[in-house]
Formats: sequence, C-alpha cells, structure tokens
Amino acid sequence: MTIFAPLLAANVTTVLMIAGGLLVALFLFILFIIFIRYGKLWFQAYMSVADVSLTSLIRMHFTKVNPHVIVQAKIMAAQAGMDINRRTGISTQRLESHYLANGNVMNVIHAIIAAHRASIELDFDQAAAIDLAGRDVLDAVQTSVYPKVIDCPDPRRSGKTTLSAITKNGIELRVRARVTVRTNLAQLIGGATEETIIARVGESIISSIGSTSSHFEVLENPDMITRNVLKRGLDAQTAFEIVSIDIADIDIGENIGARLQSDQAEADTRVARAQAERRRAEAVAEEQDQKAKVVANRAHLVLAEAEVPKAMADAFRAGRVNVREQ
Repeated sequence: MTIFAPLLAANVTTVLMIAGGLLVALFLFILFIIFIRYGKLWFQAYMSVADVSLTSLIRMHFTKVNPHVIVQAKIMAAQAGMDINRRTGISTQRLESHYLANGNVMNVIHAIIAAHRASIELDFDQAAAIDLAGRDVLDAVQTSVYPKVIDCPDPRRSGKTTLSAITKNGIELRVRARVTVRTNLAQLIGGATEETIIARVGESIISSIGSTSSHFEVLENPDMITRNVLKRGLDAQTAFEIVSIDIADIDIGENIGARLQSDQAEADTRVARAQAERRRAEAVAEEQDQKAKVVANRAHLVLAEAEVPKAMADAFRAGRVNVREQ
C-alpha cells in the first residue's frame, strides 16, 4: 500500500492539473467569444470615452437590449459634451431602462443634444417622459427652436379655408389667420395640442369681430383683432406658446343684417296675410251664420202666418168673432 501511495498522489495531481487546464481553456474560450462579439463595440466606446463596460454589454445580451443602439447613444452623448456620469448623467443603465420601456433612445438623445445646442433646458428624465407619453420629443425641440406656423382654420382638419364673422352692422367678414407657435416643453406632457390652439384662436377672432360696431373698423385696423386675441392668453394649459397671430386675408361676404331684415319682413308679411285671411274667413263664416238665422226666422214667420187662418176659423166657429152686416 505504501508503494502505490506516491503513484496515486501523482495521478490525482495530474487529474487536477488537467481539469484546471480545461477550465482555464474554457474560460479563455468564452472570453474569446465575448471579445469577438462585443470587443469592437467595447473598444469603440472606450476610444470615444463613452463609459460602457464589457459587463454591461454582456448584460444587454441577456436582457434583450440592442447594444449597438446603447453604445451609439452613449458615444453621441459623450461627444456632444453631455453628462454621462453613472449616477447623475445619461448612464448606460438609464438608456437600457428606456429601451426596455419601448422608448426611442436615439430620438431622445438627438433631442437632448439639439436642446443643449440651443441652450434649452431639457434633461434625460424629461425627454424620456415626453417620448414615453407618445410625443415626438425631437420634433418638439425643433419646434421650440424654429417656431411653426399654423393656419386658422386648417383646411386639412376642418375643410374650411376661412372663418366667418359678423360685425354689429350685419356685414359678414371672411378671415384667414396664421398662428406662429413654439413648443412649451414644460407643458408638453398633458398639454393641449394644435387643434385646441386653432379652436381657441378661431373663437376669439370671431368674438372680437362680432364686438366691433362696423366692418370698416376691422378693415382699417386688422391688428386690433390680433391684439385683443393675444391678450386672452389662449395658450394656457397647451403644449405650445403663441408667438404671434397674423391676419393673412380679410374678404367682405354677404350683408347678413339686410338679409335677416328682409327675411323678417317677409315673415311678418306672411303672418299679416295669414291673420287677414283668418279675419276674412271669420267674417264670411259670420255672414253665412246670419243668413242662416234670417232663413230660420223666415221659416218661423211662415209657420206663424200659417197659424193665423186656422186661429180665425176657430174663432168663427166658437162665436168669438161676429160679422157686422152693412
């Protein structure tokens, strides 16, 4: 037994060494596969100072996150001078969370960079919230930088090309306005959309024109209407800020007041004719009633006259009437 002990110990050591070598080889093989798959991305992020670790790339594989999108977003943020600190900045984990929430990571990064270049306050959390709310955050930032012009009314939505308003003297004015707006990022979530702006501006223009005594006032001073409309704060609780309202076109329509007066006069004439016809019919009916009464009275008279001879005969027979001889 003592003879085989050194041999047994030597065999165990050999087996352990072989097993250890296999484990090291397997580990190196796994590292090689990982490096082949993610080495290029990691090196690209490393050279761009994007702070994306190889461990994060491996984690993305198991969490079904597209590592190319995350790395590209981190590189863009880093190169644009954004804060990519792991605790307070645009970290890899925050980008992964937004990706897993079905957010558009690249759109958010583009929006943040555009806002940063334009000196507009927009952090990652706000941009991500806007994106997850279903709004196009990049378009919102671009509209905030370059204001957008909206037609009022919008023919694509209402099918109408002008607003119809009537002054106090009854003249119809057909107005077309152009509203310049820019995005209010602070109220983009939960704020009303363009349809609300168009409706409010249209209502205010019609109300302002309706309060003027004559259409000549509007034609002489169309800016009076825009000043009155801007004072009302129509962009409250909306996703936009109204920059300006311009009256693009004013046309004179129909004389609604005269037409209404004509229609009223025609209606009054019809009412008078109806009343006169009723009175005539009543008079004819009264005449016929009187004629019927006359006929009835004549019948009673005839009956009474028929009773006279009979009464005289009865008087003769009864001797109540004596005939004097001449």
